[in-house]
Amino acid sequence: MHFRIEGDGPVIVFLHGFMESSSMWNYLPLENLPFRKIFIDLPGHGKSILNPVNDKPSLDYFLTEVIAVLTALDIKQFHTIGHSMGGYVALLLKEELNACEKVVLLNSNFWADNEQKKKDRIRMADIAFKSKRVLINEAIPNLFGEPNKFPLEIEQLKSEALHMSSESIAYASLAMRERKDFSEKIRLNPTDYFIIHGVQDRLVQKEEIKNKTPNSKNLMIIENAGHMAHIESPEMVMSHLRKIFC
Repeated sequence: MHFRIEGDGPVIVFLHGFMESSSMWNYLPLENLPFRKIFIDLPGHGKSILNPVNDKPSLDYFLTEVIAVLTALDIKQFHTIGHSMGGYVALLLKEELNACEKVVLLNSNFWADNEQKKKDRIRMADIAFKSKRVLINEAIPNLFGEPNKFPLEIEQLKSEALHMSSESIAYASLAMRERKDFSEKIRLNPTDYFIIHGVQDRLVQKEEIKNKTPNSKNLMIIENAGHMAHIESPEMVMSHLRKIFC
């Protein structure tokens, strides 16, 4: 597993999203957060290889690899920020380790896929093998509320995603399909979880996440952003992170 560490102080673990890498966090001026920051490339993404122990795709494999990094670094207490798929792994990390304190879901959610979404995950895995470039060209611009404003960023994201293997893309898609529902855990412990969400996020509608989030004080809505709030509105993301951690 590839990772890098920046800064000093209490620890925050950063987990990127699907078809991204730890480089996504470069869009945020995180040097302004007085924390020791650990940026991890999840398996099959960035510089981390995909080498699961069995053939059944599961986010538990990602979880095991993240825990191995934290164990090697002898991390005793930490917070976690996860973007999209990284948020799903962050929820598992919180469940598995008492050392995990606050969890921030950036353009992510905490419930299981519905049946239509599960079918979409299978379709995406299938397209990853048949035409990876078509999948990437269609999927990435759709993550932005107004993609015409971010042509350079979109091309950079496409280029990075194209370096991923079809196997890695398919594995991650199918692993997300089987993820757990954390609605009850968040209902019982609402103050441990924070959600930063873009109004223009096409993957999760604002009304849905508002209706399902038990602690409205910990739901932070960004008006001029879609699923890539860290690129579309980095100043607002940083403002919310400072409120949560500082």
